[in-house]
Amino acid sequence: MDNKAIAEIQVIMLRNQMVTGSKCPACGDKKMITDENTGELFCGKCGFVVSDKIADTGAEWRSFSNDEGNKARTGAGTSLTMHDMGLSTVIGAANKDSTGKPLSASVKSSIERLRTWDSRSQAHSSADRNLRQALNEMDKLKDKLALTDAVIEKAAYIYRKAMEKKLVRGRSIQGLVAACLYASCRNTETPRTLDDVAKGINIRRKDVARCYRLIFRELELKMPVVDPVKGVSRIASIAELSEKSKRKAIAILNEAKKMGVVAGKDPMGIAAAALYLACISTGEVKSQKDISIASGVTEVTIRNRCAGLRKMIND
Repeated sequence: MDNKAIAEIQVIMLRNQMVTGSKCPACGDKKMITDENTGELFCGKCGFVVSDKIADTGAEWRSFSNDEGNKARTGAGTSLTMHDMGLSTVIGAANKDSTGKPLSASVKSSIERLRTWDSRSQAHSSADRNLRQALNEMDKLKDKLALTDAVIEKAAYIYRKAMEKKLVRGRSIQGLVAACLYASCRNTETPRTLDDVAKGINIRRKDVARCYRLIFRELELKMPVVDPVKGVSRIASIAELSEKSKRKAIAILNEAKKMGVVAGKDPMGIAAAALYLACISTGEVKSQKDISIASGVTEVTIRNRCAGLRKMIND
């Protein structure tokens, strides 16, 4: 090994030592300076350059978005709720070139035409157009039914699986979207009924149920057993019941679950019955009709479920 190679190795070792020990290997001074323009790390006393290729880990000072306050290095994350999963690029709205100068009239019209074709070419096949429309419907239902991002993400995943199995062909987009959202709510244990979903997307309950049975069978979905306790808060909020009645209803349902009374029963029906019994117990005045309207089940169902719960309480 010649002297030149040895000298290079020594320099590399000194630089590594400097980076790890934050001390100048030449003079021992601890005053280190980083030049952000050249990417050099050097000693502030003797000027010894320790490293000339420092990676900038700070904020990104160039922003290509319209938001000037956005200094993030990364863009939006990928998501199944976008038809292209957020991986596509778009031609920006600013009519300026790379130097910041405004475009001429002829170039501006060409860019506008390119923007139009760029937008159209993102969904060129019928499957892409179908997926885009379905995800737009999901986004509308998210606000109507007050659903979380996790529920919509799961629904988009189920819809994509249904497209892979070719279950979309010949069926309405609204029906399958509603079925996927209901399946997502069941999977994430979000208390939304078939009637809520059907009313939100404005189609018949029977159509949603038919599509749900189809995707449940074809995709072999595994659904957890619905906990009636999760529906208590929703019914109590709509019926404007007190916290005391709500807690009493949850206690009744927990006792009923231990004895196996709730097995095979409609979760919203038994939750409504527990709330009605809790109102009687706490002295809060609420009729069966009020509870029925808030829960979406009939008064007959509430009376039948109350009979079973009363028997359990008396025993």
